[in-house]
Amino acid sequence: MELKDKVYIVTGGSSGLGKAMAIALIENGSKVVITGRNLEKLNRVGNEINATVFHADVASDKDIEALFDFVMTKFGTLDGLVNNAGIGDWAAIDEMDREKMKHVFEINVFGASMMASHAAKIFKKQNYGDIVNIASTASMKGFKMGSIYAASKFALRALSQCWQAELRPHNVRVIQINPSEVPTAFSAENREERPLEENKLRPQEIADVLIATLKMDRRGFIPEVSVFATNPF
Repeated sequence: MELKDKVYIVTGGSSGLGKAMAIALIENGSKVVITGRNLEKLNRVGNEINATVFHADVASDKDIEALFDFVMTKFGTLDGLVNNAGIGDWAAIDEMDREKMKHVFEINVFGASMMASHAAKIFKKQNYGDIVNIASTASMKGFKMGSIYAASKFALRALSQCWQAELRPHNVRVIQINPSEVPTAFSAENREERPLEENKLRPQEIADVLIATLKMDRRGFIPEVSVFATNPF
């Protein structure tokens, strides 16, 4: 499928995986709207990569409404949503905290769901579209101290499967991408990018997978793909 002149929203698009995926889409001729909570960083990255920016927090229904109104007013259509915004928190079972868990689910599950809900309304009307959920290999297997984060990604995986069943009759593809560890600003308190490591994935690998899945002819789609580092130790 040709990506030139297609319109995509990439949440959490001002750093890490989101930035890399936005760049890859733009390099393929797409028009990209990136969102994020840090307006200064968002504007800086938007100017750097030639993306349209919209200051929005996926935890806010008001922001989500405004985002979709903006996109449809500016472009008149939407071809795809990349649900990339996400946060993490870790705790032992005997140190679980309700507020921490709610905070992670607010972004990783509820935010992604509300974004997808708005996109699905558009896609069902036009009878095409793509929803790409950036999950994690933690969506397939839990790990020590991972109760909060893994549970949110397991939930996102269930959502992906439900949306696939609902939206396939409307020519809408729902794709889940599961990265393993990628050094980014993810979960960093200062939100600064971590340095790349020779034996771990780069954001570029995830961007490559995104482009490959989207370029497939619309008669087919990849429901889920996982990306691991070849030699992570």
